[in-house]
Amino acid sequence: MDIQIGDIVTLKKPHPCKSYDFKVLRTGADIGIKCLGCGHYMLLPRNKLTKSIKAINRQQ
Repeated sequence: MDIQIGDIVTLKKPHPCKSYDFKVLRTGADIGIKCLGCGHYMLLPRNKLTKSIKAINRQQ
């Protein structure tokens, strides 16, 4: 799965603040995402994140 910095990803399960959308801020073996609802930053392993992605919206 091709995930790039600046993409907005929609996950299958919501964050505790009820938001499904996250912005990708860092890529590599671990991917850093920021919740668009509350601004919380998380660093997740790439394989765990790719399993939980429902859609990717490219930002240009």
